[in-house]
Amino acid sequence: MTNTTSKTNLRRSFTGVVVSDKMAKTIVVRVDRTIVHPKYGKRYTRSRKYKVHDEKNAHKVGQTVTFVECRPISKDKRWRVVEEKAA
Repeated sequence: MTNTTSKTNLRRSFTGVVVSDKMAKTIVVRVDRTIVHPKYGKRYTRSRKYKVHDEKNAHKVGQTVTFVECRPISKDKRWRVVEEKAA
């Protein structure tokens, strides 16, 4: 009996806007998502900030970037930049 397992991509990815680039090799990205209130039906926005690894310090405030999960790089960083989207 052979045990063949296909490796699936379990990494989460998000797209957000860079809100800070003051750290070395790190950017802070804000990800917004719209939520509908369960009782009243009103839509509102929830935001969350992620510290993302940016090896070349290429991304600046206001740019939209896509990032994925990776191994822990530091205490707070578990994400790395994949690509920049044209705004």
